[in-house]
Amino acid sequence: MTATSPFGVHRVLEPTGERLTLPQAAQRLDASPEIGPDEVRIDVEVLNLDAASYRQLAESHTGADGSVDGAAVRRTVLDIVATRGKMQNPVTGSGGMLIGTVAEVGPESTLGLAPGDRVATLVSLSLTPLRITDGLERWDGLSERVPARGHAILFGRSVAARLPEDLDPELVLMVMDVCGAPALVARVVAEHRDRTGAAPSVLVLGGAGKSGSLALAAAAEAGASRRVAVVPVQREADLLQGTSLADRVVLADARSPLGLLEAVEQAGGPADVTVVCVDVPGCEQPAVLATAQGGTVIFFSMATNFAAAALGAEGLAADVRMLIGNGYVPGHADYALSLLRGNPDVRALFESRLASEQTG
Repeated sequence: MTATSPFGVHRVLEPTGERLTLPQAAQRLDASPEIGPDEVRIDVEVLNLDAASYRQLAESHTGADGSVDGAAVRRTVLDIVATRGKMQNPVTGSGGMLIGTVAEVGPESTLGLAPGDRVATLVSLSLTPLRITDGLERWDGLSERVPARGHAILFGRSVAARLPEDLDPELVLMVMDVCGAPALVARVVAEHRDRTGAAPSVLVLGGAGKSGSLALAAAAEAGASRRVAVVPVQREADLLQGTSLADRVVLADARSPLGLLEAVEQAGGPADVTVVCVDVPGCEQPAVLATAQGGTVIFFSMATNFAAAALGAEGLAADVRMLIGNGYVPGHADYALSLLRGNPDVRALFESRLASEQTG
């Protein structure tokens, strides 16, 4: 391979011609191991499927007794990767990320990586050429964490981070998967303070999850006046009760507009900043209702219907700014890891989740 594009267009196999797209929108990518001059090949160790994608896969293979057919989930993932040359759930459009070891670096690569570096990719699997070679034989299909062998390709404009030596690599993977969330929350909280002169209240839907707990920690560090976490079940509320992450923890269905609004009003009223971190659809209008006029809604869920969010805000006459969390903010990886290292409540939540996935 000689001619390459830093955006990875040269790896797009379908569509072609006038309909040629960037890799994320492509139907099929070339995942061949030969690299171009600005590419990097990674030997894959573990994939981490994004929450919305795994939920959809699991629900589509859940039997009448409520149990997930892990073997069927595994076959579906293998078929997606084999067919598309990448791990992009055709229903949600999302993927996840991976950790692995740098195998080969093109002479023109600007990513600053060297063979032997253990890295986490900070770009979605939905645009990363990927080939699986072990049939995912070590994965039971029952969690987002996927032990795997194979290779992945990074482009000239990809992003990756070396794994720190003081943390479990798979713990790092879980943090890196959502590291855009806390960085953007911190930025928005700071912007609100600068614009209004007042510390904002922050509401996090899905506050006990990976992105939710980091968003709460970032809001605290950025100087939020009040932090309210919304969770759907008591088990998740118990994870947050007694921690420093939230001033209030409320039980509510984030898909219920009036139910969420009532719960938020009882917790102090609509928030200046609402962060949507749930992995189910239908939270767009409830999030808008729970946000004060002139406030901001940040959508980090890949289950978000952005047309529903825009039209819903219009129909509610809601003067709110709506942001799409795109997963990238300069310095986001280092910032998320600093929260993990510096906040014992965040670290405890992540370590508990990892232990559950490794033993479950």
